[in-house]
Formats: sequence, C-alpha cells, structure tokens
Amino acid sequence: MLRRQLSYAILGFAAGLLPASRPLWAGDKPTQDDARRIALKAAALVKDKGLDAARSAFDTDGEFKFGEIYVNVISDKGVRLIYPPAPAGENVDALDAQDVDGKYLVKDIIDLAKTKGEGWTQYRWTNPQTRKIAEKKTFVKDVPERGVIVYVGVYE
Repeated sequence: MLRRQLSYAILGFAAGLLPASRPLWAGDKPTQDDARRIALKAAALVKDKGLDAARSAFDTDGEFKFGEIYVNVISDKGVRLIYPPAPAGENVDALDAQDVDGKYLVKDIIDLAKTKGEGWTQYRWTNPQTRKIAEKKTFVKDVPERGVIVYVGVYE
C-alpha cells in the first residue's frame, strides 16, 4: 500500500500535478504522528536557522502548512510570533488565551514545554478548514536556544 502511494506521488510530482513540498499523509487526514513529525522538523528549523528564516516556510502552503496543519510559534512568555491562520494575531500577548471550555491553552503549552521539553496537550479550537470548534490534539516542542515554543495540532 505504501509503495503504491509513493509510486503515485512520484508520478504526480513528475507530471507536475502535485507540488514538491506537499506532504504525504497516511490517509486523507493528517494524523497525530504527522503533527509530531512536522512540529519536530519545524522546531529544528527554528533552532538551526532562526525564526525569521523559518517564517516564510511556515506561512507558505507546503510541508509546514497544508489543510488543517499549520505551525504555531510562541515566545516562552506567551507572545504569538507565528500564527498562519490569522497573521493579524501575531505579536500579541496570548498568555491568557482560553478555549471554549475556559482552558488556558497557552499557559498549558508553556508549562508542558518548560517541564517536559515536548509532549501532547488537548483543547477545543476552531478548525480553519471547517470553521467549527473541534477537539485539537497538539504536539508541543520547546526550542530554548531561541526562547520559543513550536506546536502543531490535528483536529478530531
């Protein structure tokens, strides 16, 4: 099955039907494994190249932004630095941001990053594709060398 998916992807790239940076999901919807893999790759890019260099990759449709997948970056103080669904919300203090159930999600993300370095959290947020509130499982990765936290989630 995987070999067939890769064959179709190679044919699609060769025919110019798919952009080279389009990620290949296991199915039609990205999984938690996809979110974790993308978050770790995004964190490595921020660590190695810096936030400004990573910004264009995160804001452009491709391997870091596709469908419901997008990379968020906040400072370790809770300031939204990269937020592809709504760039107007960048450089805003989001420390007290709450989901629809009142969960302080940014505080939770910072606490997780600072105590464990990486891991999963869950909250309810608006899916940018459906425009509906949905459960979101988010993988968080601390990038202490840059004073930021990178996170990517998938909606249920």
